[in-house]
Amino acid sequence: MTAELKRVVIPVTPFQQNCSLLWCMATGKAAVVDPGGDLERIAARISAEGVTLEKVLLTHAHLDHAAGARVFADH
Repeated sequence: MTAELKRVVIPVTPFQQNCSLLWCMATGKAAVVDPGGDLERIAARISAEGVTLEKVLLTHAHLDHAAGARVFADH
């Protein structure tokens, strides 16, 4: 049995970097990828999808991709 994974892209900052929200449809456990800014927008999407944030993933450490990592990791 395989669980379905869902993904949405959340454009953030005035430069519209791609932040992604990934989650398992079976468990509702989620990961946010590259939360570089607009943290309220990301948090609102997490809430709207009704998922539980479990992980923060970074593809690289540039500020525009990693600025919100600590906030979500601490949460």
